[in-house]
Amino acid sequence: MRKPRDFDTELKALEDKARQLKARKVQQLGDLVIATGADALTAEELAGALLVLAETKDPGRMEAWARRGAAFFHGRARRSTTSAENNDVSPPTQPGGTQPPSGSTGAA
Repeated sequence: MRKPRDFDTELKALEDKARQLKARKVQQLGDLVIATGADALTAEELAGALLVLAETKDPGRMEAWARRGAAFFHGRARRSTTSAENNDVSPPTQPGGTQPPSGSTGAA
């Protein structure tokens, strides 16, 4: 005869795991905001930029953003290289296609 399963214990373990995964996701999102310099934006500006991103259905634009994101992460992995090599990515553009004023962070 098999030992009965303790469903309550298993459910609690799954809930704990889900809570840990959610906390890790929030931490990673916060780390990403800081790493990109988006922490200099107000919460309203950041939320607005994220809403524009979420509403965008243009596959070409999304692909370009994905390439820039990949270049960002690739550049972070190569921190030991010279800064001239890391500056080969053009400055970020705003959703309207205009360049941000110098010294500000683009959220596109």
